[in-house]
Amino acid sequence: MTTIVRTRFAPSPTGYLHIGGARTCLFNWLFARANKGTFILRIEDTDQVRSKKEYLDEILESLAWLGLDWDELYYQSKRFALCAALAERLLAEGKAYHAEDGSQAIILRMPHKMVTVNDLIHGPIQFDTSTIKDQVLIKSDGTPTYNFACVVDDADLGMTHVIRGDDHISNTPKQLVIYEMAGLQPPQFAHIPMILSSEGGRLSKRAGATAVSQYRAEGFLPEAIINYLSLLGWSSGDDQEIFSKDELAQKFSIDKVNDTAAAFNMDKLLWLNGHYIRRKTYDELSDLLLPLLRQEGYAGKNNFDRNRMRDLIQLFRERINTLNDFVGQSAYFFVDELQMEEAAKAKLLGCECVEGLVRLRDGFKNSGSFSHEAVESIFRNTIEALQIKSKTLIHPLRAAVTGSLAGPGIFEVIALLGKETTCRRLTEAIALLEKKEKGE
Repeated sequence: MTTIVRTRFAPSPTGYLHIGGARTCLFNWLFARANKGTFILRIEDTDQVRSKKEYLDEILESLAWLGLDWDELYYQSKRFALCAALAERLLAEGKAYHAEDGSQAIILRMPHKMVTVNDLIHGPIQFDTSTIKDQVLIKSDGTPTYNFACVVDDADLGMTHVIRGDDHISNTPKQLVIYEMAGLQPPQFAHIPMILSSEGGRLSKRAGATAVSQYRAEGFLPEAIINYLSLLGWSSGDDQEIFSKDELAQKFSIDKVNDTAAAFNMDKLLWLNGHYIRRKTYDELSDLLLPLLRQEGYAGKNNFDRNRMRDLIQLFRERINTLNDFVGQSAYFFVDELQMEEAAKAKLLGCECVEGLVRLRDGFKNSGSFSHEAVESIFRNTIEALQIKSKTLIHPLRAAVTGSLAGPGIFEVIALLGKETTCRRLTEAIALLEKKEKGE
């Protein structure tokens, strides 16, 4: 008889969903989907003091954003009666006892024996339970402990596979003993190795240990996060690195999960995110970028020019790796008062190019056409007339109209900025240079 796979992700709402938890959820989701099974979300809110609604909301919203949908949803706090009933049975059978301090705490008598965890990733792992102290099942306040509630719920919900981080390996022999003492069928266990920093240490906020909601706020796409997480400890067995969620669900298997820790690489995540950004249509990117631009006050509700937005996306899409990159790099298109970077200001003030900028401004102002071809023609004519090299004028020009020294092709930028804005910014730059020359 074929076993119907049932897996679960069991986050605790005592903190936000981070990369490690998201990967655990993804591997469970993929395993369930690959085996036409059921994926369960169980909120482990046994810690009534530290569990917060804001954490729960963030976890649910982040999983929904990632597209990791669940088939069943349970809250552990609503299932305490099951734990109490089993604890009382173990107490009646002499397998557990009340705490000696007279409290209502119930403690399991830990047998002395060898327990083998047949881990689907690491292989057999043996434990001597004589080194493990008796296990509290029910705390003095009447709530179950993590290990006990975990066993009760996994057994009651018919979990066939428990896929979790290898920081739980030490919990597994304790749980197997509870399964045996209670006469319950244990699931199969698979413990995923940790995610380390690129230097081999623990993840930090600078490298990986960031809430999924923060990655979303920083302009990462859910498909990029999913694709990247799948590569942290799993391989399809070939050189393929780009996977859709559906492809992953078809190809995922536990036997291809590595038994060594994975290293978090922000550059790889950024590369993947940039890849998915460039796969978006102009309309899709516009829909993603517009809320961010409005958040910065760059676009109003009624004055959004989708055609201009398309031109902006065309300028920047090959240069950005996050949605926020676009907002930062294109800011000079949306502001009246230009904020000039220090390096750009130094380049402008250090040039001997007042005459060149004046000629460009006047040429732009008198030009009938303001296409990028017309802009480039005016620029070429100016440097030829002044008998100077292109770089002598092009860097101060970019600094004057964009406030930066890097960006897309300057002639395309100027054409999209428009004649009025370009000439005004050149006039301001010329005034700044003339003031410097006068020593003011």
